[in-house]
Amino acid sequence: MVYNERIRELRKDKAMVQQEVADMLEVGQRTYADYENGKTRIPVKSLLILARFYDVSMDYISGASDVKERYPSR
Repeated sequence: MVYNERIRELRKDKAMVQQEVADMLEVGQRTYADYENGKTRIPVKSLLILARFYDVSMDYISGASDVKERYPSR
């Protein structure tokens, strides 16, 4: 699974719409839709925001791991 599929899955698991996530990332809904559709690469800063929000590791959100580990605490 690649990150665009993973961020879509995580969003749907939280019962959120694209506009809500786009607002959190301070981008337009169309831009966020392009992230989920794989048309535009999502910036690392945004991936970190999503990993913290969804409380999952960057390995999980990026698709490097299928183990849903929690976001590391500081």
